[in-house]
Amino acid sequence: MNRFVSRSFAVLCVVGFYSVSAIPGVKPKDNKLPPMLKVCHKSDPKVNECVKQSIEQLRPYLVQGIPELSIPPCEPLFIPEVVMNQGKGSVAVQSTYSNIKIYGPSQFVLKSVKVDFEKDRMRLKVWLPFLHMNSEYTIDGRILMLPITGKGFSEGNYTDIEATAVVQGEKIHIDGKTYFNVVDFFCDFNIGHASVYLTDLFDGDKELGDAMNLFLNDNWRNVAQEIKPVLEETVANLFKKFANKLFHKYPLDEILPP
Repeated sequence: MNRFVSRSFAVLCVVGFYSVSAIPGVKPKDNKLPPMLKVCHKSDPKVNECVKQSIEQLRPYLVQGIPELSIPPCEPLFIPEVVMNQGKGSVAVQSTYSNIKIYGPSQFVLKSVKVDFEKDRMRLKVWLPFLHMNSEYTIDGRILMLPITGKGFSEGNYTDIEATAVVQGEKIHIDGKTYFNVVDFFCDFNIGHASVYLTDLFDGDKELGDAMNLFLNDNWRNVAQEIKPVLEETVANLFKKFANKLFHKYPLDEILPP
């Protein structure tokens, strides 16, 4: 289960860096744009390439984070807690993941960027060579009709990850200035290979725990299809919270002038 959560967090981290977002209802502060942020002009016929270069220009700063842009350190990316409840289909579990650390998101390769100014929309295609995640977890329910319960430590490794994300926004006006606010986020993702290990399943029963870990690794693609809708919802909610902390300091005509 954790493998799919980790992949989603990676997409969240990567896409969050590029989104020109503003937080609604908050009075922005008067701040200057940091020098590492490359400004692109909407009138530029190669604006998509410019945005792509702007994202690439931020890459060296992502490991330590960029406080000026409210971007946290990304190696590892730390997420305090995520709660997931999936109650339908052949995967029905209640699970909590805490003290989540994800390694590898700064190694993303941005394949393409397409900005649609008329529709306030951005489409991104991203590839990550690998992700490694560990966290504490609790889980209870059933996966592909088999019972699962446990509380312990989770570790996962994922390679060859492809993601497509669409960010839908809107323009908002605060104190006579225009800002960009993310209202919806959609993503689709695929993994080349994944492996996961959960400690202390079934109250520490080693035989049952080893059998379940083997089952999860053998059937991870089937589990992914079942749980994908709730993951997409979880990613959307997390992304919007993350994006709302990013560029609320800067009016739209400063970060993306005419």
